[in-house]
This record gives sequence, C-alpha cells and structure tokens, in this order.
Amino acid sequence: MRSRDKKKQKEKNSEKAKKKKSASCPPEYDGAEVSEALARDSIQIEEVSSMEPGVVDLPSSGSEVEENGDSESLKDGLSKSRRMLLLPFGRVHKISSVDPEFWLEAEEALIAADAGVECALSIVEGAKKRIKAQGAFEIENLKQAFRDEVVELLKEIEKTPEEQGEKPRVLFVVGVNGVGKTTTAAKIGYMKKRQGEKVIFAAADTFRAAGIEQMEMWAMRVGAPVVKHQAGGDPAAVVFDAVKSAKAKGIDLVIVDTAGRLHTKKNLMDELSKMWRVAERQGVSAQGVLVIDATTGQNGINQARMFSSALDISSIALTKMDGSAKGGVVLAIGRELGIPVSYVGIGEGLSDLKPFEPEEYSRALF
Repeated sequence: MRSRDKKKQKEKNSEKAKKKKSASCPPEYDGAEVSEALARDSIQIEEVSSMEPGVVDLPSSGSEVEENGDSESLKDGLSKSRRMLLLPFGRVHKISSVDPEFWLEAEEALIAADAGVECALSIVEGAKKRIKAQGAFEIENLKQAFRDEVVELLKEIEKTPEEQGEKPRVLFVVGVNGVGKTTTAAKIGYMKKRQGEKVIFAAADTFRAAGIEQMEMWAMRVGAPVVKHQAGGDPAAVVFDAVKSAKAKGIDLVIVDTAGRLHTKKNLMDELSKMWRVAERQGVSAQGVLVIDATTGQNGINQARMFSSALDISSIALTKMDGSAKGGVVLAIGRELGIPVSYVGIGEGLSDLKPFEPEEYSRALF
C-alpha cells in the first residue's frame, strides 16, 4: 500500500516539473526567439491599452459603438445644465398651465447656465412665438420650441471651412493655462487620423520640459510623429521645423501645441503672432482653435476676445463639459462673438472629443 502511494506521489512530482519547465520556456523557441516574442507581445499590449473601449479600426461596427457612446456621453456631460434648464418645466403639466412666471424662470435658468442675458431673452421670446404659431398643447412641444430656438441661433454662425488647398494645413491649439490644450491637440489629431489624414504634432510649449514630454506621450498614443526642441527653445523654430518636415513627408495636418498664456499678457500674445507668421511665410494656410474650459463660463468670452486680437480664431473647443453646469456658454460665445464651437470635450479618453452638432446639443440641454 505504501509503495503504491509513493509511486503515485513520484508521478505527480514528475508532472509538475514538466509543466514548470514548459511554462518557463516553450520548447519551440530558443532564447532569441523568446525575447522577440516577448517584445512583440509588449507592443501589442501597449497598442491595445491606448485604444478606447469600443473603438476598432477595421470592423464597421466599431465606429457605430463609438458614436453611440459619444452621444450618450454628451447628454451625460450636460446633465448639470439640463437639470437647471428643466426646472421651470417641472411645475407645468400642459401648455395651458404655462404662465408669465414660467417664462421668467426659463430666462433665469438660461442666464444661470451662462447663456448670457441677451441670448436668454432671445431664446425665450422665440419659443413663445413658436408655441403661439403652432397652437401646441403638450409640454414636449414646449421643450421642442426651445430646442429649435437653440439650433437656429447656432446655425446662424457659419463654421470656417477647413482649407483643402495646399498641404500641409497648420492648426494652432491655443488657450490659457489648465484648459487642456495638449490633450485637445492629441484628440483632434486622433480624430483626423481616423478620418484618413496624415498628422504631425509640433511640441511648441517649450517653456516646460514636462509640456514637451506630455505631447510626446500623447503623440505616441495617437501613433503620429512629433517635432520637438529643447526646453527653453524658440517655439517659432519648432513650428518652422514641423512645417518643413510635413512638406517633406507629404503630411496633411500640422497640429501645434502651444504654451498656456494669460490672455492679458501682451508679450506672450505677440509670441503667438510670431509663430503664426512663421507658418504663413512657408506658404501654408493656418487656423487657430481656442480651447476654453466650460467651467469658466462667461470668462471664456473674454479669453476669446483677447486671443482673437492676436491671431485668427476660426473655432472653439469647449473642454470639461462633463463637469460643468455652464453648458449655455456655447450660446453666449456664438451670439456675442460669432465664433463657432467646433469641438466639445466630454471625457479624458482619446475618443472623448467630438465634433459639435447643434441638434445634438439642443437635445442634450432640453
């Protein structure tokens, strides 16, 4: 009996030893092949970890999943603003119960969401006229009247078409400190690359070594080259080299990440103008996208005015919409400055920046 037990134990130990040896180094690889396989595996893991959930390059279902996710995220991102704007609707059950107090509360809610006084008055008056003209009775018709007014106001602001002529195009991403310029630059690059364009980044935030490293990290995630100089170098020289490299390589779009600067500091704004001139002297078209933190509300309008005096701001990227109760600032910027919002940021992932659509925005608000 004992000898039989010892024999079984010996067989078990032998099996364990075989498994251990097999796991440590598969017999079909020699040492060099194992190193090469591990290197391949590490690259694949890095690529997968940089992708967003639901984003797949080849299958058509991947883009559908991404779009649906973004649509839900925009609605979620504007939840604070929406709760505020829908408060007046909570006490009315049908159109006949809408009184002057409702319209006043609707105006106050829009102002509280940073839509601006003039814009709030315009939307409310327009909604009144729509309801009267339609002879509507349902509260959903009342909400739709507000949505229609929002869409009409935003569609009056013409978006600056992207230049389709000589390549490369240059896009300057500008804004004050802390609004998310570098991440926005990376997300725009990611979006354009998915649309089939060749992209190169220019790390022109030379004031901070960390700024250059951050741009490098994002460029690696996007899978695009980046032109950089030493910290403390001339940012205009970075722009020059990036455009030169883009021309040599047949790249479509140069995205310039700039240093955060106070819009009240003239010398810093002058430096921005210098970078712009350097790009234009190389015979390329340049456009500027101003990044504004949605949580700053009306202060974003002052920033837009100052940056517009230094360079041609063709559009605005509104970030941190997922944490702001001031989603109405989109309306104020459009009405007061005539600058369209082209992008909205609704999260930290690469695919969490999306083109701004007035209809979708209006549905998310009301």
